[in-house]
This record gives sequence, structure tokens and C-alpha cells, in this order.
Amino acid sequence: MDPALTYADLSFWHATAGDLTPRAGLDGDTDADVAIVGGGLTGLWTAWYLLERDPALRIVVLEKEIAGFGASGRNGGWCSALFPRSTVSLERAHGHGAALDMRRAMIGTVAEVGRAAESLGIDCDYARGGTIAYARSAVQERAARAEIAEAERYGVDDIGWRGAGEVHAAGALGASLDRNCARLHPAKLVRGLAAVLEARGVRILERTEVTSVTSGCVETTRGVVTADRVVVATEGYTATFPATRRRILPLYSLMIATEPLPPAFWDEIGIAHGQTFTDYRHLLIYGQRTADDRFAFGGRGARYHWGSAIRPGYDRVPRVFEHLRRTLVELFPAAADAAITHRWGGPLGVPRDWHAAVTYDPATRIGRAGGYVGDGLSTTNLAGRTLADLLTGAETELTRLPWVGHRSPEWEPEPLRFLGANAGMLAMAAADVEERVTRRRSVIARVMAPLVGH
Repeated sequence: MDPALTYADLSFWHATAGDLTPRAGLDGDTDADVAIVGGGLTGLWTAWYLLERDPALRIVVLEKEIAGFGASGRNGGWCSALFPRSTVSLERAHGHGAALDMRRAMIGTVAEVGRAAESLGIDCDYARGGTIAYARSAVQERAARAEIAEAERYGVDDIGWRGAGEVHAAGALGASLDRNCARLHPAKLVRGLAAVLEARGVRILERTEVTSVTSGCVETTRGVVTADRVVVATEGYTATFPATRRRILPLYSLMIATEPLPPAFWDEIGIAHGQTFTDYRHLLIYGQRTADDRFAFGGRGARYHWGSAIRPGYDRVPRVFEHLRRTLVELFPAAADAAITHRWGGPLGVPRDWHAAVTYDPATRIGRAGGYVGDGLSTTNLAGRTLADLLTGAETELTRLPWVGHRSPEWEPEPLRFLGANAGMLAMAAADVEERVTRRRSVIARVMAPLVGH
């Protein structure tokens, strides 16, 4: 954490999430039934579903900063059914049935997050309006229609085509509408979940840095936690531990938020409350209409840093913020005069094969989950339910999903990791240029597809 900043400075979401006063940290050695490393959504959902299965469990959550400090509190607010690897890719790796089970589980998770938040009294601006994905060229339209056809083949999605007269992004030939997505305020969700857990007796120890995790033991800078079972839920920050430095690559994603815009503006561009939006370019963008009528808009473009370094200064890259502003205005020219009120970013976690995973080793009694590649706002909930089953020894439909027990290969050592990660980012930008020039599907994108989960 940059000492010149407060936690409210982390993002628009943190600035509007309410009280961010840190909780007390660990004060000497203690013990627990379950110790959870990481106060983000994976760890907190795991704690909640564990309590549902066994209310008597003594659970300790250890967080270096405050609950929701990382990607859980800074993301784009898409509670979607997206999984880092496509259904086609999962089918190739695990078979048709397993791929469909994973897709159904993700779709069900969108509803489960809304149900759970409502039942717990967490007002996180959840509204299920779906995702509009604009097709702004003939190449993108073909990609959109292929995606819809693929979804129809699997028969589990609710996605359809909207013609040019029904969408209002500049130059759009049409758009797909995937109804399996909800908009929400991520920091309100994660902070609200932490408060509910604390009221249920979970000890959430903030500003407590974990230094090592071994079977039955979590060492911190403020004492040792002895626990029967341990869950590691550190996502992009997994790379900060020497033992797991190459397991996850921390890739930065940045965002901007505008001032609130009048209802007439939203009527003009055709984005309703609860809707998120993107298009079919390769260098990903994502946005939503917030509950208070702002754009919250983000995308890739920030480079990977040598040695998987994570530093506060990497959260803010003026070049990328300006790129995001220009891209937003390119999509919606009427937003040209909208003031940008917030700029932020943070690292997300990318496994070498872009395959998120949940694991539990009965021998060491250590569970892990992560590798969401930015699709974690819903996937964390599925991970929490799955870890709760694994840690309590239950055999369920969730524990049979194909991401359970998956082991991704490690990332290459430097300098190969630095060269490969940044070359991949440049390749995605080059693929967009190639399609604009040739008006054909990008050769670069086809070559890169297997490397990014497609």
C-alpha cells in the first residue's frame, strides 16, 4: 500500500463502499479449525459456506491489508458466467459432459451470488441485465454469430443477436446479448460479506502479513496460526511468495470511472441498469452502467512487470488511462465531455494454461483456489462452495467439476516470462490492427488462441 494513499483511494468502488477502517491484526500465536490466507472473495465465500456446513467451526481469515483490498474490490463489477477457458477448450481437455457441467455451474453461480447477497442483507447493487457485446466490423459480426451458434450447440446459454437498429454504440453492426451476467458493486459485496462473517464469529485479522504456509501452520509477521486445515486464496498476490512465484502471473488491468450522467444519455446509448458491455476486439475491454449512472470502464494494456513484481505505482499508468478514455469515447461519442473522476488498477492472476482451479490435498490439508484471469467475481463464489465441500469431506456435483484438482504448469523463469507475457499483450493489440486492415479474422489471434484458453 502506498503510504501517501488511503484505502478509499484504491478505486471508485472503495471510495463508495463505506467504512474502510482496518480491523485489528493478529496479536501473538493462536489456533483455529480453518485458517484462510487472503481476505478477498475466495477466502470469504469459503468461510461463509464452511459455516453453513458446520456452524461450530473456528475460522480465522488473515489479510495483509483490508478485506477486499485486491482484485475482489477493484474489478469491473461483472458477475458473469465466464470461465477463463472457453467451453470448447474445456471439452477438448475434459470431455463434452464435464465441459457442460462446468458451464452450467458457472451460469448457476450468477444467480447464487445474487441470492446469497440478498439473503445476507448485502446491498451490492446487484442487477442481472446481461452483457451486450458490440460487433463493430464485419469480422466482429462473424465472431459474434459464431459465438451464438456455439452456445446454441451446447444448449445451456441464453444468448441472442440484436440488429444494428437495436444497439447504439458507434459503428455497431449489431451485438450479442448474453443474459448470464449481473452488474454489481464489488467492494460493497466483499466488504459486506466480511461484516456478515465477523458477526457470525469469524476472526478477520487485517494488516497481518503471511510469510509462509505449511501443513497445519501459517506464519505471519505478527504470530503463528496453528490450524487443522488451511486455505490459500491469494490470486495475483500468490506470486509474492517465493514458493509459488511461478504458479501465477500477476497481470494488471486498469479502469476509469466517469461522473454520473443523466438518464437521457443512457436512453440515447441504450444501456439499461444491470447491463454490462464489451465488444469483440482481442485486447479486452469491459464496462458497466453503475447504480449511480456512471461508466465504470476498463481493459488490458498495462504491461507485465519483471519478476512478477506487484507495486502500488503499477496501479496507475497514464498512457493506459488515456487509451481507455479514448476507447470509451470511440464507442460512445456522446461521452466525450464526461469528466473522469476515478482512475485505478490492480493485478489479476493468470495461470500458465489460463485454467482456473480448486485443489485440496488431504495429506497436507491445504486447499487452494484461483487463476481466474479476471473472471473471478462469480467464480470465487463457486470456488468457495467447492472448497467448503472438499474441506468437509463431502462428495458432491461441485467436487466432480473438471477444475477440481487441475494443476497448471508453472510459468517460465525470467527473462522468458517477461518476454512471453508482454509479447502476448502486444500480439492481441496487433491482432486488432490486423483485422481492421485486412477485414479478415486475424492470423495472429488464431495462433494465440490456444495460449489464452480458446
